[in-house]
Amino acid sequence: MIKEKHDTRHGGPFDRGGADYYYCRPFTPHYYVAGTMTSDYVGAGSMTDAELDAYRAGYEEAESFGAQKDWG
Repeated sequence: MIKEKHDTRHGGPFDRGGADYYYCRPFTPHYYVAGTMTSDYVGAGSMTDAELDAYRAGYEEAESFGAQKDWG
């Protein structure tokens, strides 16, 4: 399983990648320093290669499950 290699804390890059896929948002690497939307936002331009890899892994893992929010 992909997430075993990454920090899976809420707000982290892996978590945000998975959430973006689930909520039908575009692939836009980012994360939060602490809690989601309650701490500083870090965008792709300020992310390390490892953080970008974690975001991608979270997005791709969620995509492999195929489950997305039904907005209907």
